[in-house]
Amino acid sequence: MGLLSAGEPMSWEEMKPWQLHVRKYGVKQFIKLYNRLKDEKGRALKWGDEVEYIIVKLDHESRKARVSLKAEELLAKLTVKEELMKEEVEKTGSSQIELLSLWRPEYASYMVEGTPGVPYEGSMSFFNTVEHNMRVRRNELEALLEKDEICVSLSTYPRLGCPDFTFPPTHPDPQNPDNFTKSLFWPSKATFLGHPRFSRLSANIRERRGEKVAINVPIFKDVNTPDPFIEDFSGLGDDGSSANAAKPDHVYMDAMGFGMGLCCLQLTFQADNICEARSLYDQLAPLCPIMLALTAASPCHRGYLVDTDCRWDIIAASVDDRTREERGLDPLVHNKFVIPKSRYDSIDSYLSGCCKNWNGYNDKELIYDEEIFKELCDGGVDVLMAQHVAHLFIRDSVSMFQNKIKSDGSYDEDDLDHFENIQSTNWQTMRFKPPPPGQGIGWRVEFRPCELQISDFENAAVVCFVVLLTRAILSYKWNLLMPISLMDENMKRAQKRDAVLNQKFYWRKDIFTVSEDSDPQIEELSVDEILNGIPGSDYQGLLALVREYMRGLDDVEADTSCTLSNYWQLLSQRASGKLKTNARWIRDYISKHPSYRGDSMVPENTLYDLMVDIDKIQKGELKDAALFVRAERKSKTKDIKS
Repeated sequence: MGLLSAGEPMSWEEMKPWQLHVRKYGVKQFIKLYNRLKDEKGRALKWGDEVEYIIVKLDHESRKARVSLKAEELLAKLTVKEELMKEEVEKTGSSQIELLSLWRPEYASYMVEGTPGVPYEGSMSFFNTVEHNMRVRRNELEALLEKDEICVSLSTYPRLGCPDFTFPPTHPDPQNPDNFTKSLFWPSKATFLGHPRFSRLSANIRERRGEKVAINVPIFKDVNTPDPFIEDFSGLGDDGSSANAAKPDHVYMDAMGFGMGLCCLQLTFQADNICEARSLYDQLAPLCPIMLALTAASPCHRGYLVDTDCRWDIIAASVDDRTREERGLDPLVHNKFVIPKSRYDSIDSYLSGCCKNWNGYNDKELIYDEEIFKELCDGGVDVLMAQHVAHLFIRDSVSMFQNKIKSDGSYDEDDLDHFENIQSTNWQTMRFKPPPPGQGIGWRVEFRPCELQISDFENAAVVCFVVLLTRAILSYKWNLLMPISLMDENMKRAQKRDAVLNQKFYWRKDIFTVSEDSDPQIEELSVDEILNGIPGSDYQGLLALVREYMRGLDDVEADTSCTLSNYWQLLSQRASGKLKTNARWIRDYISKHPSYRGDSMVPENTLYDLMVDIDKIQKGELKDAALFVRAERKSKTKDIKS
């Protein structure tokens, strides 16, 4: 969820006097780095994935499943190899030893994040190692668990915030002055406390906003769901603020953990140069809603079935630090801008020269700081990039560290810490990432919309498809761009229940046209049509185009081709509805369970059975042909090499 700087994080009141300082010198840091590296070329195409796991404690006797708050304990063991490697490199000056996996903390104390030990590179053979590496990571984690514990790769844990949802048991205490969330449902210990950033970030967002965050998700109306659905929070210590914030017929949540405590699948790509990175940023942006709908996996929140399938808007609301003025609810007096979106949302502007070919791409008014924009332009930054950075910098920093702030007002111009204070807490569907100083890393982009899938097979399929799509886009100069306003509408549609089957998405069919003489040909298509093509038309679909790209390569081994064919079959059949999304599969599992009463509530023993069966699916012990079908074969997966 961002950089984990060492040091003591500052409170919101401590940060207030330093906001101008961080903005001012963050801009200067970016200008210097941009001018130094904007013409650098020759970086290898590298990429990697991030998978977040939830630790679950199973009580077989009472048939209950709870999240296990032992991430800090597990990470201390999981990072031993990495720390030993660092010591060896520092002591001997030898080359860095390759590791199969790296581990990092995440927001919740029941979550850990695993990534490949080294990035994947250009050879096609690496695509046959992705799933293998995911299994290695899962096995490393499982080896440290107790017999009654499992790790699951789920976007959402269905009963977060319900009574007795953690192990060891913890309880919310909204009236406690030391409670950084003031939540009626989320106990402080459910947040990862091994790094102070997470709790301080939660408090800073709430304090800057001036009230608790308010997350409202429409409830799924089943046959026995109360109508209207209105909850009574008076017995939970509500001072009236939650009752006022909660909407009828919605599931209400009131803490950052209900968003950042969810899991996702993310990808980062290193480009050859800044121009290529900007092109990837733009061309992948329209794909974000499509992949969000295809990977939908979040049908339950706070113990209820909801009428949406994805996590995105929930996270956006969970970190929404905008004041009432910035949300347009009160006149601007203390704040400078009315800001249409949360700091976690879809992108607001394109970055590459491609968007200059038609003036309708950046069709929404971009709110940005004009003084910062002018300074960036005067410093040699081009207009599109200057607008992008000046837009990020309409936000305050909500995460500063005392050791990074110098009392004399000076700053390290060769660092990027002040810039990253704001950059890394703008969580958008795509993130454009400048090279970190002194690390030999190039310009990168991060692809952030995908929901996490139940199995390594599914996650690997998503990863390989997006990576190969980026290669095809760069090789063939495809153009997926559409107006930003249509992408925003697509993001709304993507989160609806069964969007992959029932929603149409704006999509351009003339993806081979780079320079427009007229408006691009944009139609409303289903996910099936976007991926699998339209029979009887010239539009082949993204999967066919990726296959065509692969046929032009001479380094695709038979085993790799077989692996990828299995992945394409999964994605194709999920897009067409022959296979269920994770969200639909989980929803059906709960609704068909004997304990479910048709009232939208997820019973504890239903959740227990769900977790047990998901664990079996992950291990290959249970196969459900409605979720995915995989050809049986002996894989010749190879170890990852740098």
